[in-house]
Amino acid sequence: MTEMACKDCTIDFNTPPPKSLQASRNVGLVIAGVAGGTAVLLSAICAPFVSPALRRICLPYVPATTQQVENIFSGLKGRSGTLIDLGSGDGRIVIEAAKRGFKAHGVELNPWLVWFSRVNAIRHGVRMNASFQRKDIWKTSLGKYDNVVIFGVDSMMDELNRKCQNEMKQDSAIAACRFSMPERKPDRVEGEGIDTVWIYYNQEGSKP
Repeated sequence: MTEMACKDCTIDFNTPPPKSLQASRNVGLVIAGVAGGTAVLLSAICAPFVSPALRRICLPYVPATTQQVENIFSGLKGRSGTLIDLGSGDGRIVIEAAKRGFKAHGVELNPWLVWFSRVNAIRHGVRMNASFQRKDIWKTSLGKYDNVVIFGVDSMMDELNRKCQNEMKQDSAIAACRFSMPERKPDRVEGEGIDTVWIYYNQEGSKP
């Protein structure tokens, strides 16, 4: 009985499963493979958009709201010339600035966001006045810009304040979003809550 049972087990083990079961297994493997591949692809594409770039101080990508953008340009009303957005993200501020007549430039470390911004500038018809560069904000000189837009985090505002004071032109203006410049009184304040924008002029003559 034992010998027969062992032979039966051997036959059962070596016998191919029914075709219907094989088909089900194959479909399952295909679905699992597609799902796994899709997950990896989505992670590769989306991770740069939601993860902070590797900076000396972490500056995550958080899109500006429509109200924040409006507050920026309300605060800069009457001004013109060149504008730079430090950590330009998806490029919406630079593109809006170009639409309003500024010669606008955005710097951003995330290559996917730089690419996305350039495509969006073409789509909006402002690529001649809206440019983007993959660059560290700390290695970007501010000396040639009339207006600087900053979407920073609290831990970096003190250092950004010093950078602006050391590098910006005397008739330039700063639009600080979400966080104000430490120990510095703003010349104008637009909006409230997370949409607040603080405007700073480097000297009296820079006011519009």
